[in-house]
Formats: sequence, structure tokens, C-alpha cells
Amino acid sequence: MQNTVIAIVFLPLIGAIVNGLLGAKLSRRVAHLIAIIGVGVACLLSFEALYSYLQHELDPINFNLYNWAVIGNVEFKIGFLVDPLSLIMCCVVTFVSLMVHIYTIGYMKDDPGYQRFFSYISLFTFAMLMLVLANNFLQLFFGWEAVGLVSYLLIGFWFKKDSAVFANLKAFLVNRIGDFGFLIGIAAIFYYFDTLDYRTVFTQLETFSAAQPMLSIGFGDWSAITFICICLFIGAMGKSAQVPLHVWLPDSMEGPTPISALIHAATMVTAGVFMVTRLSPLFELSDTALSFVMLIGAITALSMGLLGIVQNDIKRVIAYSTLSQLGYMVAALGVSAYAASIFHLMTHAFFKALLFLAAGSVIIAMHHIQDVRQMGGLRRHLPITWFTSLIGTLALIGFPFFSGFYSKDAIIESVHLSERWGSDFTYFCLIVGVFFTALYSMRLYYIVFHQQERMDEHTKAHLQESPKVIWVPLVALAIPSVMIAWWTMEPILFGSLLDSAITIKPENDVVALLSREFTSIWGFSLHGFLTLPFAMMLIGVVVASYCYLINPNVPSWLKLKFQSMHRILSHQYYVDAFNQNVIVRGVLTISRGLWSFGDKTLIDGVIINGSAK
Repeated sequence: MQNTVIAIVFLPLIGAIVNGLLGAKLSRRVAHLIAIIGVGVACLLSFEALYSYLQHELDPINFNLYNWAVIGNVEFKIGFLVDPLSLIMCCVVTFVSLMVHIYTIGYMKDDPGYQRFFSYISLFTFAMLMLVLANNFLQLFFGWEAVGLVSYLLIGFWFKKDSAVFANLKAFLVNRIGDFGFLIGIAAIFYYFDTLDYRTVFTQLETFSAAQPMLSIGFGDWSAITFICICLFIGAMGKSAQVPLHVWLPDSMEGPTPISALIHAATMVTAGVFMVTRLSPLFELSDTALSFVMLIGAITALSMGLLGIVQNDIKRVIAYSTLSQLGYMVAALGVSAYAASIFHLMTHAFFKALLFLAAGSVIIAMHHIQDVRQMGGLRRHLPITWFTSLIGTLALIGFPFFSGFYSKDAIIESVHLSERWGSDFTYFCLIVGVFFTALYSMRLYYIVFHQQERMDEHTKAHLQESPKVIWVPLVALAIPSVMIAWWTMEPILFGSLLDSAITIKPENDVVALLSREFTSIWGFSLHGFLTLPFAMMLIGVVVASYCYLINPNVPSWLKLKFQSMHRILSHQYYVDAFNQNVIVRGVLTISRGLWSFGDKTLIDGVIINGSAK
């Protein structure tokens, strides 16, 4: 098992290094074969490792490769923790990455940076695998920063495009804010526990919690556990794009579509959700931190879903759906429904990758037009893209028997069962969010595939289905978008699959209450037809069908009727404007003042020139 895990991690890295160093000397065919073989073998090994682990009912495997550094009596090691949680993440990451690698052959075929792109996406995969398999906080931080770095390179891949350069800088800076909190949290752990090893920290938590150490921070005394958890979660707010550190994610659409799929489905944005789940023994000791996590997730789920209904860029609509769905996952973490959150992370990875790659297929057919107002009627020209997009859309809105139906309802039911402070508000946000998810998803689907054709004659004359290398990954992702929940819901939610990886206080275990209420997926399915989320989803579909299929004039009338609200939503609640005009300008003003007084006047004028006299 140890050798298998090492191969899973380092095969994508080998592909990245070879393409990165020798890419200019390699043909395109050789470059993509090297990358695909590395990730493909890692994917097969991930599924084999998960199967072997479950077949032999193994205990978690924790091993170290080598000592990275030694400071006094403290050793910093590079090692791996192999349990069902890390293996599930490996399967999701490598499978989605493999589909993206294959898809890239067609999407980037004419790009001069072809080999460089394959190097980057293989490196991205390696960084995420290092993160999910880490057995200590130092390696977690390495993977955390590595996915941030590679996302910077990929979002700005087309570096001659000003908007792409601005977007990758924005992503980098916003994530630095979150990472600052994350680093403080890790430093606090090292300060209190004298180690960064997961297992050692977790075994000391009971004693540490009983001692109830407090921190005196300017505005009052804080529990050290609460302080650590909130600092760590601030890091998750950056990586998983939670309000108010969400602003980088929509702009990440400036990168090529394959990387949009990889970022939004299986790598960077899931890192925060995974991190909180992995550190559940820590978070369970602070009800305050969990309430904070839950409320941030609720606000993100609803507010970002609202923004999806006014977007006209096909990729940005899907990007805002990612923000909203991440809010659902984070809200589940806040009510200690870690298994439900990971379950939704898994199902979401497949149908969100499908939606992004299908959007890329549409963009190719439309000669790189992304404005949905210039599309329409594409189902007749792109039958495979249309059908797979429909599957992804139905999974996203939580239509019965599709994967999203089970995972999203599991989260909402868990929140409903929770007695945590603020859970009623969270339940309201998630329920209303279901309506808006159905509304913006069906709006996009109808405008692109069903309304009248609005493209020019030249574009229309050249419309055709994408080549096989594009649509095969769509079909491959459509299958788990429908069926993955059928195979995994019972062991993850109603079984004990994740018990060895997650720690939950008995009074917080809403998933246990859920599993006592529903012992099988079929009972959960039948119950789903009688719930409020199902009704809200249907209402959203009906409203979207009327507004964008039956009477397309209604949206224009609503836009005129509610101009102020539309303006607020179109400007993303003016968060970007506030950041630019207040925070950025404020920092620049202070910086110029410090430079003028400190550097020019004090240092150059007084110290240097004064000493010369």
C-alpha cells in the first residue's frame, strides 16, 4: 500500500517535470501522452488502493518518507496518511484530472503553450494529492500553497491578455489574506503542541481542551481552540472562496476552460472543505468556530446563488454555482455533517467538471463566444454536448435520482436536524438557495440550448459537434453525475466508511440521526419527494421554464421593474468596487505616504544626507 500511495502522488509530478523541462523539445503528442499516462496510472492506482483498503478492512496507514528538517527535539517530516477520506479524495482528484487532461488535447490543440499547459495541470494534480494525503500540518501547508501557486500560473496562462493577468494577481492576493490566517493557525498549533503531526496533535486534544487555555486579544479573551479553528477556517475561506474572500473565483474564468473545470471541481476550491473535515477533532472542540463556519457557508450559498441569475457569460454562471455549492458544503461542516459535506464534494466534482467541459465544447463551437445572449438552439447542432449538459444541470439542481439530489438533500436534512445556534437561519438560506440554483441553472440551459438561434450566419454555418477527444470526457463524467450517489451514499452516510477519518462529539452527530431515520438510499429517495427542497427545486424549474422558454419577454420586464436590485446583483453587491476604491486605494495611499515620508524624507533626507554632512 505504501508504494502504491507514493506512486499515486509522484507520477503526476514526473509528468509535470518532464513536460516542464523538455516540453520545447517534445512533440505535442509525446507531451500529452507523458502527462496522461502519469495521471491515468495514478487514477487506476487510487481506485485499486481504495478497493484494497476496503476489501481487507485495513486501519489507517500513517508513514513518513523522510525528515525534512530537525529543530531541537522537533522533527518536520514528509509523510502520508492513508484512510478512506484521503483515498476518496485521491480517486476524485485523479479521475477528474484525467478527464481534463484528455479534454485538453482537443481544447488547446492550437495553443502555442500546449506543453506548458500539460506541465501545469499535472503539477496541479500533484499539489492537490500532496495536500489530501498529508499526515502533518507542514505538508498540508506545502500542498495548500502549491495549489495556490499553480492556480496563479493557470489563471494567467494567457499572460498576454490583460484581464487574465489581473485575474491571476487578484486570486493570488485574495488567497494571501486567507493564507495569513491559516499560517497563524498552524503557528498557534505548533506553539501549544510542540509538533505539527496530525496524530500527535489529535491525541493531545482532550488534555488540551480540559485545560481550557485562553488568549487575551485586544477585544477580549478567546479560547485558544476557538482562535486556532477560526484562523484555520480563514484559510479555508480563501481557498474555498467563501464570503468575503470569494471575489477571486469568478475572475478565474479568464484561464482556459480545462483549468476552470479542474479548479472548480476537484482541486483548489475543495481544499478548504477537505481541511476542515480532516481537522474535525479540532473543530469539534469549539461550538463558536463551528457556528461561524456554518453561518459563512449559509450566507455564501444564498448570496452567490442570487448572482448566478444575472450573469451572461456561460462560464461565470457556472462559477457562481460553484460558489453557492461550496457554501452548502461549508454549512454542512458547521453542523458537524462532515460525511454529508464530503459526499456533496464528491458528487459535485463530477457534475461540475461536466458542466465546465460542456461549456468549453459550446465555446469551441461558437468560435470562442462566451456571451449566452449570442447563443440559442444549440441542441440541434451539438447533440452530445446538449445531452451531457442536461445531465449535469439536472444533477446540479438536485433532480430526483441524479447524484446532486442525494448529496444536497443530505446536507439540508442534516442542517434541519441540527440544534446548533443559527441552524434555523442556515436552513432558510439553503432552502431558498435550492430555488435559485434551479432558476439560474435552467435559465442557462434554456438560453443556450432551447431558445431561438441568435448567432450570426457565419457562426451558424460552421456549428458542429466537438471532436471525440472533447465529448468522450463529457460522457465519462455524465455517468457518475447520475450514478455515483447510488454506489456511495449508503457506505458514506449510512455506514461506517469515514468513521476512522472523522471525529464527532455524540451531541453533534446529525449524520447519525439521519442514518437512523433513513437506512437505505431508496428510503431517502422516497422521502425526498415529500420535502421542501424538492418543492423549491420544482418551483425554480417551473419559473425558469416560463420565463426563458414559454414567455422570454418576462426577464426584460422584471429587469425594468426591479432596476435597483438588478443593478446591485450585476455589480456583485459592489464588493469588487468597495475593495478597489476603499481597500486598494487606501493601501496605496498609505504606501505612498510611507514612501514619501519614510524613504525619501527620513531615510534619504535625514539619515543618509544628514550623515554625509
